[in-house]
Amino acid sequence: MEYAVELEELPSNPLHKVKWKPPKTTETVDPRVVLNPRQAEELLTALTYVGKRGRGRRLMALFACMYYAALQPGEAVALRQQDCHLPATGWGRLLVDVSRPEVNAQWTDSGDAHEERGLKHRGRDDVRPVPIPPALVKILRQHIEEFGVGADGRIFRSERGGVVASTAYREVWQEARKLAFTPAQVASPLTRRPYDLRHAAVSLWLNAGVSAPDVAERAGHSVDVLLRVYAKCLDGEQETAHQRIGDALTT
Repeated sequence: MEYAVELEELPSNPLHKVKWKPPKTTETVDPRVVLNPRQAEELLTALTYVGKRGRGRRLMALFACMYYAALQPGEAVALRQQDCHLPATGWGRLLVDVSRPEVNAQWTDSGDAHEERGLKHRGRDDVRPVPIPPALVKILRQHIEEFGVGADGRIFRSERGGVVASTAYREVWQEARKLAFTPAQVASPLTRRPYDLRHAAVSLWLNAGVSAPDVAERAGHSVDVLLRVYAKCLDGEQETAHQRIGDALTT
């Protein structure tokens, strides 16, 4: 409309007369979706027992990357062996540089539902290093030993060697929740989506005292977005504030 005004095809932009405003959306993470480390371990274990033809066992390491490294699903699906430093002992590192988000094939240039893209909110050639704990190093080493990697180095593949579809891992996910959780927890928002594993990881890091800039770098956020999105998931902040205010009042 503004361009039409510039070309003098319209005398003014009629949209300026519209008074409606889009409703506000919730940006913060619901703390009810965040599982604790014990629940995460139980859920990852349950994954190895569900799914047809051992599908859950094949996908367990994929979910572990979302929890231990806070990877987005598309980033985990695109992970390659050459991007992983997996030492025999100690911490390892992932170099995340591409993502394979699932979209409608008619909207991609290649016609593939998993078109390769750069990292969200970053330049096409940017790389995000993510340190990973020994637990995830061990899981990835075991996964590669058992299932191998694709011709392009991709760690996670379907039974036929293709890109893992979201429908496949969501189905396995729901089965694992029913096995690992109580009926009340299954009915609750607790890690209802695989993406909630990423929320659990970031919340854990922040509550462990890791600095916001470091957490933001690992998760691929800006610091301001990080603190705004995860504000409700920070435990113990209120008690600390109470103590500081009380100390100030008594001095």
